[in-house]
Amino acid sequence: MNDVGPAGGHEILIMSEEICEELVGRQDAFEAVEGVFAAMARGEARNFPVVREALGHADALYGFKSGFDRSGMVLGVKSGGYWPGNAARGLTNHQSAVLLFDPDTGRLKAVVGGNYLTAVRTAAASAVSIAHLAREDVKVLGIVGAGHQSAFQLRAAAEMRGFEKVVAWNRSPDKLEYLSSVAAELGLSFESVTLKELGRQADVIITITSSFEPILRGEWVKPGTHIACMGTDTKGKQEVDAALVTAARLFTDEVAQSISIGEAQHAVAAGLVAEADITPLGDVINGIHPGRANDNEITLFDGTGVGLQDLAVAEAAMRKAVSGGRASVVGGTYPAKGGRPS
Repeated sequence: MNDVGPAGGHEILIMSEEICEELVGRQDAFEAVEGVFAAMARGEARNFPVVREALGHADALYGFKSGFDRSGMVLGVKSGGYWPGNAARGLTNHQSAVLLFDPDTGRLKAVVGGNYLTAVRTAAASAVSIAHLAREDVKVLGIVGAGHQSAFQLRAAAEMRGFEKVVAWNRSPDKLEYLSSVAAELGLSFESVTLKELGRQADVIITITSSFEPILRGEWVKPGTHIACMGTDTKGKQEVDAALVTAARLFTDEVAQSISIGEAQHAVAAGLVAEADITPLGDVINGIHPGRANDNEITLFDGTGVGLQDLAVAEAAMRKAVSGGRASVVGGTYPAKGGRPS
């Protein structure tokens, strides 16, 4: 970001939720997330320690995720959390914003709406795992959970393999209606099932809940399944039982988060899984690890959600907004008089 004006002020770009949704598609998010996973595995990008705390108000969780990607020169922080009462107000439960900084000077260069980007990058992470770990011949996609994120997950996953059917479960089955309509839009048949039946049918399973107890059991999952656990991002959360984590070949976005706040935390605490048993997905992307060993192996991606994902998609949004003339600055439309994109 360039200084403008005699007083040495500088432009700060502002990108609304609407602009982000207009400009950043699933392919943009996929490329950004896949790239940052690869950079992390090469040691070129680093997430900083996560701060995540209960507010003691509105039953909300609030925190910060930040990091620096040296390969892409992206520095920033995502601030936000989870307000479970928002749905009743007509709002998304997850609320956040991303701040991007100039790595050379530390100056703030952009404020980016984070709600849509969080949803699309989370879906992109599971899609990247499917692209690199799922069998090529999969036909049935299982979705566990019917919250705001589920439709994003379904749309992203459907582009990775030739799925023919979606089976889904939610604590309140009536909430699966919208997911069913998305499946129909994609030309996929849809069935609301029990969790046991979901495990029997699904070749790929995406769990996207806020559960604090295991809801999917290992004995229900058939050999060769790929599972993307996308809901566990806080100490104490758990979507699948420790037996399933133990039986699977494990991959994650970041090992440190997987063993502390991710789906692997419980199996690690019980001494069933060691840190060395978990492989960064970036190693598969970079060709360092072969990924799936055979068609009978269960693979599990522990998607804990790292700050670098948010920064990567926010940077993509910023660049597209600037190139398309859609970004705004405090006090005017970008680029402001006397300034230009950096």
